[in-house]
Amino acid sequence: QVQLVEHGGGSVQAGGSLTLSCTTSGIMFDRAALGWYRQAPGNERELVASIASHGTTDYADFVKGRFTISRDNAKKMIFLQMNDLKPNDTAIYYCVTGGVGYFSQVNWWGQGTQVTVSS
Repeated sequence: QVQLVEHGGGSVQAGGSLTLSCTTSGIMFDRAALGWYRQAPGNERELVASIASHGTTDYADFVKGRFTISRDNAKKMIFLQMNDLKPNDTAIYYCVTGGVGYFSQVNWWGQGTQVTVSS
C-alpha cells in the first residue's frame, strides 16, 4: 500500500521560511520521481517542484530561486525548503509520486499540509 505523509506545514510571516517533508512507503523509492503540488482556495492544483529518481530537479517559475526540492533515498523522504515566502504561497501542499525516472504523470497523492503566509 502506497502512503505519502507530509509534515512541516504551518503559519509564517511573509519573508519567512518553512521546510516541508514527505515520508513515503510502499513505493520503489530509488526509482521513483516525486514532487510537490499545491492548491490555493478557489484555484486548481499546480505543480510546484519535481525531482527525478537520479536527482534532476525542476521548478515552477513562481518558486524558482526561492524553493528547493531534495530527496533522501536512505530515508525514503523528500523535502521542500521554502524561503522568502509570500502571501500567495498560501495553499495546501501535496507530496506526489510521478512515475519512474523523470517526473511524469502523478500516480499517488499525500493528504496535504497547510501552509499559510501572512503579510
